[in-house]
Amino acid sequence: MKVLLSIKPEFALKIFEGTKRYEYRRSIFKRGGVRKIVVYASDPIKKIVGEFEIGGILHEEPQSLWDKTKIHAGISKDRFFEYFRDKPKGYAIEVKAIQIYDMPVTLRHFLIASPPQSFRYLG
Repeated sequence: MKVLLSIKPEFALKIFEGTKRYEYRRSIFKRGGVRKIVVYASDPIKKIVGEFEIGGILHEEPQSLWDKTKIHAGISKDRFFEYFRDKPKGYAIEVKAIQIYDMPVTLRHFLIASPPQSFRYLG
């Protein structure tokens, strides 16, 4: 199963460059069996630019997440802790086996009318 995630373009670029190996989320999908993340680069790109396999998912207190992932975070410590402010736990999705699309595609390619606020199951 795949999930479509909206990711800011600066972070999507870092994922596909290989400098960001964890995608951080305050909440994630609940269904089991999700193996791949399809990346929608949000405004101003507004296209699906690639996908990656999930290597694993950590669910821990922000300080623990930072300690375990900071070397490949692709985000500053200040921005990381601001993102998880007031959250007792967060998620770090490990990026494995990236695939950049030769030509980014619109949401219509997946028969989707509007970008997901956080994520959307693709089946």
